[in-house]
Amino acid sequence: MITKVVKWGDAKVKFTWKPDAQLPPRNLITSVHGFCFKDGKLLLVNLNHRGWDFPGGHIENGETPEECIKREAYEEGYVTGSCFLLGHIVVDHSENSKWDESSPYPKIGYQVFYRMDIDQLFEFEGKYESAERILINPNEVKEYYHDWNELYQEILNLATNNSN
Repeated sequence: MITKVVKWGDAKVKFTWKPDAQLPPRNLITSVHGFCFKDGKLLLVNLNHRGWDFPGGHIENGETPEECIKREAYEEGYVTGSCFLLGHIVVDHSENSKWDESSPYPKIGYQVFYRMDIDQLFEFEGKYESAERILINPNEVKEYYHDWNELYQEILNLATNNSN
């Protein structure tokens, strides 16, 4: 378990990685993300206005977290595959002086992470929010992802150690 306090605007937010085979409460999941692999290579997508990232996003009505990451991986990277849950990041706004009941996120929320083993790589069309995709050696991720941090590294380590 790794904890990192980050500056979020003028406030501090605490992020804690928890490897876990159980999902947190659905109503408190703020986003779902996936480390997607094909032949040992990690998928990154170049998101419009954000740069290189791993697929992820918000759950739509009626979706499960796993359905969400499968949809996001297809929309952003044009891939499909099988997924398994790695765990979640606890996003704790308890020390965030800017947080109140009208904030868009819960005081304690969760970002859920999956590993996806890509079974199909479709032609990239760029119809959604990404401009391109690449498959890289996972050890090179810091060269592409500018906000890479120790939490993501811990999750990536777990994902690469759990390859099928």
